Amino acid sequence: MLAKIKKRIKRFFYKYWRVILLVFVCILFFVGTASYNYINQEDGFVKWGSPDETANYTFAKLYGQEGRFTIYERYNLFTKDIMHPRSFRSDFGFLEPMSFIGLPLIYGKIVSFTTYKILPFLTPVFASFGLIFFYLLIKKLFSRNIAIISALLLASFPPFLYYTVRGMIHNVLFVSLLIAGLYFAVAMNLKKKKKKNDWLSWIYAGLAGSLIGLAIITRTSELLWIAPLLFLLWLFNIKKTSITKLIIFISFLFVSILPALFYNKVLYGSFVSGGYPEMNQSIVNITEASTDLVKSTVKFNFSFHNDLVKKIRDNVFVFGFDFRQSIKMGYYYFADMFYWIFWPAILGGVLWIMDFKKRKKKHWVYLFSYLIISLILIFYYGSWEFHDNPDPKSFTIGNSYTRYWLPIYLGALPFVSLFIIRFTNALKSLFKFFIINKDDDKKFCSSKINKKLFIFSTRLAIISIIYFISINFVLVGSEEGLATSHIKYMEAKKEWEKALSLTENNSVIITQYHDKIFFPERKVIVGLFNNDLMIAEYANIVDLLPTYYYNFTFPEKDINYLNNSRLKKFDLQIEEVEKIGDLSLYKLEKIKKENTTETQIGEGKNE
Repeated sequence: MLAKIKKRIKRFFYKYWRVILLVFVCILFFVGTASYNYINQEDGFVKWGSPDETANYTFAKLYGQEGRFTIYERYNLFTKDIMHPRSFRSDFGFLEPMSFIGLPLIYGKIVSFTTYKILPFLTPVFASFGLIFFYLLIKKLFSRNIAIISALLLASFPPFLYYTVRGMIHNVLFVSLLIAGLYFAVAMNLKKKKKKNDWLSWIYAGLAGSLIGLAIITRTSELLWIAPLLFLLWLFNIKKTSITKLIIFISFLFVSILPALFYNKVLYGSFVSGGYPEMNQSIVNITEASTDLVKSTVKFNFSFHNDLVKKIRDNVFVFGFDFRQSIKMGYYYFADMFYWIFWPAILGGVLWIMDFKKRKKKHWVYLFSYLIISLILIFYYGSWEFHDNPDPKSFTIGNSYTRYWLPIYLGALPFVSLFIIRFTNALKSLFKFFIINKDDDKKFCSSKINKKLFIFSTRLAIISIIYFISINFVLVGSEEGLATSHIKYMEAKKEWEKALSLTENNSVIITQYHDKIFFPERKVIVGLFNNDLMIAEYANIVDLLPTYYYNFTFPEKDINYLNNSRLKKFDLQIEEVEKIGDLSLYKLEKIKKENTTETQIGEGKNE
C-alpha cells in the first residue's frame, strides 16, 4: 500500500513538476516584490516614486472609498487652477486624473470590496498571476520546456520586477491582463475532440474579451499595436473563430471598457478623450483626416491623399518620427542594458529560423506578430527622448523606455529559452563525446535518469546565473535600483516629517519635484520663480493661505535678487525658514509696508 502511494506521488511530481516549480517561484516573486512597499510604507508615510504613481494611488483610493474621481480644491478658483501636483489636472477647481483611468478603476473597485491598505500589493498579485498565464500561453504556442524557462526568466527580468515593486504604474498590470487575455484568445480556437465542448470556448471568448478590454483601458495608447495584433490573430484563425465566438469576444470587450468610456465622458467631455490634452487633439485630428481620406477615395479624388496620410502619421507619432534615435534607444535599452537576454534571444532566433521546416503556422504567426509589435513600439516610443532621470545622459532602468518596451522584452524570452535548451543539449552531446571510452561513463550516458539530471542541472545553473545578474541589476546595478531607491525613500520621509512640522495644515508648498511627497497633507503647486505669470498667482495665494517654497538652497545673492527685483514687482519677499538636508524651506509673504498714520504720530511725539 505504502509503495503504491509513493509511486503515485512520484508520478504526480514527475508529471506536474513544472507547475509546482512555477507556483513556488510565483509565491517567492510575490513575497519579494510586495515586501519592498511593506517595509518602506509605514507610519502613515505612503508615498511613491513618480507623479503618475501618486495620482493613481490617490484616485484608486478615492474611487474605492467614495466612488468618484474628482477632488474639489476651492482655492484654484482664485489661482487659475495651478494648485495641483503633477499628473493631476484642475478644471474650475476640480482635481482630476491626467493619466489613463483603467488602473484607478480596477484597483478602486477591488478596494470597495476590501480596504485601501491592499493597494500597494495589488500589482504584485496581478504580476504573479501574469507569470502563470505567461507559462500557459507559451506552452500552447511552443512547448512545456520553453514555457517553464520563459516564465522563470520573466520572474527575474529587471523591468518586470522593478515596475511590479513600483506598483501604481500601469505597465505591469497592463501586460499581465493582456497576457491572460491572449491566453484565452488562443485557447478558444483550439480544436476540441468533442463538439459538445463548444460552450467552453465561448467562456474562453468572454474571458479573452474582458481581460483584453481591461488591458486597453489600463493603457489606451497601446491600442496602436494591440489593434493590429488582434486583427492578425483573427485573420490567421478566421476559420476557427466562429461568428458566435467573435460576437462574444467583442461584446465582453465592450462591456469591460464601458466604465472607462463613461468616466471619460464625465471627466473630459468625450467618450474617447482622456487626461492628456495632446492625445485628445491627436484623436480628433486622426478622426478628421481619416474621414476626409475615405470621402476623397470614394469620390476618386486622390489629390489630397499625401497630405491626409501625412496628417494621420504626424498625429499617430505624437513624439515625432526619428529612425536613428529609435535605433539608438533600442541599443541602449535592450542590447546594452539587458545584454544577458538580448544576445541569447538573437542566437535563439537564428536557431529558430534554421529549423524553419519544422515550424508550424502558429509559430510563424507568433514571429510575424512579434516583429510588427516590436517595430511599432521601437519607432513610436524610441523617436522621443524621455528623461525621467534628471541626468539626460543617464540610461537607467527608471527611464520610461524599459516599461514601454515590456512587450518587446517578454516576446524575446521564448527565443532565449530555445537557446538555453539547444545549448544544454549540445553540452550533453559534447560530454558524451569526451567520456565515451570509459566503461563507467558509458553506463552513465546510457542511463535516461542521469541524462535528464545532467540537462536539468546545466539549465538550472544557467538560469541561476541569469537570476543573479538580473536581481543584482534591479537592486544595485542602476542608479535608480531598489537599494538606492530605498535610501532615497528614507531621506524623503525625514524631509516630509520636518517640512510638515514647520508648516501649517492649510498651507501651500511651491516646489518643483517634491509635490509627490507633500501631497495630500499639504496643498502643492509645481513651479519656480522664473515665470512672472506664475508669480502673479503666488501673490494671490499669499493673501489667502500660508505659502512656502521648497527647493535647493539659494545663495545669498539670489535671495537678494529675488527680494529686490523679481518678487518685489509683485510686493512679495521670501525668507528662509530652515534648511532640510541639501534643500531649504522658505516662507513667501507680502512685503511689510510701514503704516503711514502710525509713522506720523510717532514723528509728532518726537517733536
